Amino acid sequence: MTQKDKKLAFSIYLYLGALFITSLVVSNLIFQKFFYWNPFGDIEVFGAPLFEVSVGILPYPITFLITDLISEIFGKKRANQVVIAGIFASFFSLLIVTTANLAPATDWSPVNNELFSSVFGNTVVAVFASMMAYLLAQFIDIQLYHFWKRVTKGKYLWLRNNFSTFSSQFIDTFTVVLLLCTFGEIPWELFYGLVISGFLFKVFIALLDTPLLYLFVYLLRKRFNLKIGEEIHLD
Repeated sequence: MTQKDKKLAFSIYLYLGALFITSLVVSNLIFQKFFYWNPFGDIEVFGAPLFEVSVGILPYPITFLITDLISEIFGKKRANQVVIAGIFASFFSLLIVTTANLAPATDWSPVNNELFSSVFGNTVVAVFASMMAYLLAQFIDIQLYHFWKRVTKGKYLWLRNNFSTFSSQFIDTFTVVLLLCTFGEIPWELFYGLVISGFLFKVFIALLDTPLLYLFVYLLRKRFNLKIGEEIHLD
């Protein structure tokens, strides 16, 4: 690979990392708003309608798409590196939000202390819960992705993309809802419904992102003349 191609590959990796971190941090900041989407009518699962989920779930599948893409093109080491950077960014954003929450608002401030605290006051619990779930889910996703990549000898991209994501998304959904219920942020009677509803929603989104993964992998392989299973080493 020429020096010019290496620079381009590193820039692509950098931009993917930026998208990943932005999606992760934003999902932790907007989680307190819940929305509904009822394509199947008024179906309920353990008292929770399909689908009533947090808006924080919307950018979250993007992180799994990006780590799968980085895993496929740049390898396991670079995917883990982005995950660690995302965790650092999330805790740093938590520190900023906590400091802002402690700072007293002026009398003329458009957003007073009560309003700011009601929106961001529970962010500490949310980020902790999300990070514990996310840390576990993402590393499992990357491990499973490369396990299936070895087993299939680099073929069947759809299989490793979906099998790794389904497993990690269930772990993520189960863990974060469990922690939020434990901390009293969500009532326990909604636990099973929110786990199933959140997981099914993520599965649906994961199936939709498979064609996107195929497209991006195809474009990058063509641009850098990569064989199936071949990775770009940025070192």
